[in-house]
Amino acid sequence: MASMKRPRLKAVEALPRYRLRLTFVDDKVRELDFAPLWQESPGLAPLQLAEVFAEASLIEGEGWAVVWPSADIQIGADTLWLDAQAQNAPDENTRIFAQWRARNHLSLAQAAEALGLTTRTISAFGTGARPVPRYIALACIGWEAEHRREAA
Repeated sequence: MASMKRPRLKAVEALPRYRLRLTFVDDKVRELDFAPLWQESPGLAPLQLAEVFAEASLIEGEGWAVVWPSADIQIGADTLWLDAQAQNAPDENTRIFAQWRARNHLSLAQAAEALGLTTRTISAFGTGARPVPRYIALACIGWEAEHRREAA
């Protein structure tokens, strides 16, 4: 089993009902439902065609992204990993935390800086090695509210 410092894929399989089975190089398997992602990312609309979605593949020898050649769409393994973590979270606090990172495209370092934590702690929350405390989930909600207000 290979270690995984940065999410990298070993295999991808398009499943019925617009789901992907993602196998990462550390042999962890996650399923990702694309239906909720279409609401957040209108640029993924071409994937709503079953024949296009079924084209999901990896660039041979890489594993850094899933590609849909006919739609000219590719999504990085790190983004897919974050989205899968959010959808498969074991509890509400972990789900809030993972969705926050995915929605805001935050690296470990950026998330750590935003919350005043270490990257090691952020990584432990993301992998499930440590439970996400309620106050961290609430801090994520507050951080987003603050950034929306600043953007307005």
